[in-house]
Amino acid sequence: MGLLQAAREVTDLACRREPELYFADRPEPIERAKALCAECPIRELCLQAALEAAEPWGVWGGELIERGRILPHKRPRGRPRKNPAAA
Repeated sequence: MGLLQAAREVTDLACRREPELYFADRPEPIERAKALCAECPIRELCLQAALEAAEPWGVWGGELIERGRILPHKRPRGRPRKNPAAA
């Protein structure tokens, strides 16, 4: 079964209710989207399809994808500090 067919059969998908979370610019919504995917019945199929299609961006199957590759987490916008902040 392909992803589109599976998505048609499962009507209550979190990515349909809050799609903006899955393509957010900030780390917090991205992590929320990844957590919502954990309960999804088509999570593995979604991830497989995203990797095969080399999706350019977004949370797919509980993983953050950028340029067709899985990233462990989203970095905040802007340049990282040269020196760590004083504790």
